[in-house]
Amino acid sequence: MCFSATASLAAGAFLLGIGTMTLRMPRQRSELPYAAIPLLFALQQFTEGVVWLSFDPGLKAINTGAAYLYSFFSHVLWPVYVPAAVWLLEQKPARRRYLAWTVATGAAVGLYLLYTLFATGIVARPIGQHIEYDAPHLYIPVVMALYLAATTGSLLLSSHRRVQLFGALGFAASVVAYLLYARWFISVWCFFAAVLSVVVCLQLAQSRRPLHPLRP
Repeated sequence: MCFSATASLAAGAFLLGIGTMTLRMPRQRSELPYAAIPLLFALQQFTEGVVWLSFDPGLKAINTGAAYLYSFFSHVLWPVYVPAAVWLLEQKPARRRYLAWTVATGAAVGLYLLYTLFATGIVARPIGQHIEYDAPHLYIPVVMALYLAATTGSLLLSSHRRVQLFGALGFAASVVAYLLYARWFISVWCFFAAVLSVVVCLQLAQSRRPLHPLRP
């Protein structure tokens, strides 16, 4: 099926290769956090593969641990990490000032979701051909709006066109995931975003080009 242990592990393996290659591309240290995004998505997809493979009652502890680790990526890491990585990548002062607000927003969202993750707990359930991560928290529409502002919003505020492309594709994927897979939104959107992170490679490949190429 479209989403399964096989899909998650295959996406993880693919992104592991892309991520390893991408990490070799930065010319400056400030580019490293952005370059690490595909590799981090690879780890998240491998983690969801473990979730898929541990629904047997005898593997409950493994399933719970993997579900929490996966949710740490989806709920806490990305709203904090993405705007910070984009802020570090940005060189234009005016853009950096705007991006600083997305960094603050992402930090607030990440801390709130970290608290709710442990306060309310999380349960992963296989329903249909998807995984439902049940982690209730208050003010869901507000939190989701701020989450999107921190993640896709920060990408769209970048002065780099390929970073903006990643943001636009990520936002479009969130809309598709919500409209078609609302019950499994977390799992499906993260899968889409993981695959789309190959765009990170395009940005860094572009940045490696000489600023003043030699002319014949």
